[in-house]
Amino acid sequence: MTFPVVGMVGGGQLARMTHEAGIPLGIRFKLLSDTAQDSAAQVVNDVVVGDYRDLDTLRRFAEGCDVITFDHEHVPTEHLRALEADGIPVRPGPDTLVHAQDKGVMRARLAGLGVPAPRNRLVSDPRDVAAFAAEGAAPGAGDGFPVVLKTVRGGYDGKGVWVVRGADDPNAAEPFKAGVAVLAEEKVDFARELAANVVRSPHGQAVAYPVVESVQVDGVCDTVIAPAPELAEDLAMGAQQIALKVAHELGVVGHLAVELFETADGRLLVNELAMRPHNSGHWTQDGAVTSQFANHVRAVLDLPLGDPRCRERWTVMANVLGGDYPDMYAAYLHCMARDPQLKIHMYGKDVKPGRKVGHVNVYGDDLAEVRERAAHAAGYLRGTVVE
Repeated sequence: MTFPVVGMVGGGQLARMTHEAGIPLGIRFKLLSDTAQDSAAQVVNDVVVGDYRDLDTLRRFAEGCDVITFDHEHVPTEHLRALEADGIPVRPGPDTLVHAQDKGVMRARLAGLGVPAPRNRLVSDPRDVAAFAAEGAAPGAGDGFPVVLKTVRGGYDGKGVWVVRGADDPNAAEPFKAGVAVLAEEKVDFARELAANVVRSPHGQAVAYPVVESVQVDGVCDTVIAPAPELAEDLAMGAQQIALKVAHELGVVGHLAVELFETADGRLLVNELAMRPHNSGHWTQDGAVTSQFANHVRAVLDLPLGDPRCRERWTVMANVLGGDYPDMYAAYLHCMARDPQLKIHMYGKDVKPGRKVGHVNVYGDDLAEVRERAAHAAGYLRGTVVE
């Protein structure tokens, strides 16, 4: 019996955990990784070390693969079109993935679909930023600042994002120094950040996970709570419907994360899209019947999708960031003894301050207790909690 080969472009932790989800199904993985030491390259048997920006490298890598998918969105769109022309299934395809690669393209398409989003437009220089701010100012209410500037390509975890608080703010000029397109957005007065995760297969089957709350610290995801506590049913359903609509209209195949703002006045606004497994879905490894990684594998192979429902009342994911305590393995003794139900997921990365090197999942019936257990474990592994 021959099992398919999934070609994964990118060697990070998302590829590592997607590979792990394919093992019980006997799915073979081939990896295109920047280095042999990358997170997924440490565990995948068939690894090609090369540059995903080089078309010849991509073509050689694709030989023997039944489908190509990704753990990041940075492969040049024209290269993916070339792979499709060679007869290689690419999922999600280039005409879909560009909406996660380019924020300007994404905003224009979502506006055409009537999907709610912050007020935005492309800007060309600091004077244009001031004009954009003024366009949103209420009469007699100031100059419309602050606004948010984003490079249309390449930003993540707070990188490529600037908050501009006035026309003379140095941040108003900073994004234009790189010579790339810049998107201006209103700074939303939001109550919290949410994420709606869905998975869609080539023949149109789709499943939606419970909407989660995502807690950010310094622009980096710190904690995810599933399901989002005290979220009104109509907003939860509305977020899922937005994500399913975007997946359908854009032709997404695989996992789609739709990051949203829940505004202070009770609206939902789409912030970002990611067309791959996503940090806001890591809780599903231990808290859902079928994880985001397993369903992504199923989707790109056009297999029936698995049940996305919660196994427990509450699941909390806490990211483990690198700190001044590099020997995280030594902390396992305390963490596992204190909480036998704790699930630790480490990525095989060198510990560097602020770097995502793993996450923990904790579940139970008491949300306050579950949050405390997750925060304690993540903090102890990092070295910021010592007892």
